Amino acid sequence: MIVAGDVGGTKVHLALYGFEHGKLAHVRDEKYPAQEFSGLEEIVRRFLQESGNPEVTAACFGVPGPVKGGRLRLTNLPWVLDSRELSKDLNIAHLFLINDLEANGYGVPELTPAQIFTLNAGDPAAVGNRALVSAGTGLGEGVLVWDGKSHVPMASEGGHCDFAARNPLEMELLQYLMKKLGGRVSWERVISGPGLGNVYAFLRDAKGMDEPAWLKDRMATEDPNAVIGEVGEQCRSELCAKALEIFAGAYGAEAGNMVLKVLAVGGMYLGGGIAPKIMKTMQNGAFMQAFADKGRLSDLLLQTPVHIILESRAALMGAAAYAEARAAELSGKSARAASR
Repeated sequence: MIVAGDVGGTKVHLALYGFEHGKLAHVRDEKYPAQEFSGLEEIVRRFLQESGNPEVTAACFGVPGPVKGGRLRLTNLPWVLDSRELSKDLNIAHLFLINDLEANGYGVPELTPAQIFTLNAGDPAAVGNRALVSAGTGLGEGVLVWDGKSHVPMASEGGHCDFAARNPLEMELLQYLMKKLGGRVSWERVISGPGLGNVYAFLRDAKGMDEPAWLKDRMATEDPNAVIGEVGEQCRSELCAKALEIFAGAYGAEAGNMVLKVLAVGGMYLGGGIAPKIMKTMQNGAFMQAFADKGRLSDLLLQTPVHIILESRAALMGAAAYAEARAAELSGKSARAASR
């Protein structure tokens, strides 16, 4: 068995995978509130115990941030993760830590057509680099480099690059956020769950859009970002619908930027938890208009396939695939190959 993990600032999602006929076979998965545990080791032990203590041959955990020498200090949790220490303490010979977007990237080849929604067909025969932009709690970005035989995922922290306003309304948004945040504004401040909340607050407070009492009550008692998405998708509030429109436009613009930066003619993949929840908005034109609005290179963008990842376990699948491949390199034994 292989243990795969997606470590976030609020929750840790773990899964067990095997292989059947050369493909990943999901056994079980569980989510744990990170704040209630002293560290990742404690969570993994709990998960394995609840799973009947299976024999584990390899493990991989996707983590937010750059991993250096198998080590990472989390920003939203008081944890320091070290692959060597975890390997020893959990008695798992082959254990790896990789960036969460890197894990997402390794998950892309494991996805079936049913787990992807194609927003723009582009040129489906095009071969080359791919890009991955994932809006969720934060904004993750990664590159899938084409080496002539396969795509090799590479992590980046591009979501923390400077937000670039494209029109007068976004210029006002930028000025609003600069004042609110006390200076610099990154793309993540706009394209993420909290970013959607920032856009909503801008429209309400700076542009004077109406927030009816029923909406104000829901925003105060429920997850505000989820409320904005739900109500905006249902077109029950002009404020929420406009927030989603601005969000989708900014998302499209930065996704298009990524295609240009890495020449991702092989396709753009949209990961994270937000896009699948606002499919109506993602298809209404704002995203693709901004994505392709690149002047003399607009045709290149229109020819680039754009896919939304619908599978919520894509990062776990990627972590499992990475763990198996690396363990096979080190041990000379491939669980995937043996299952064929």
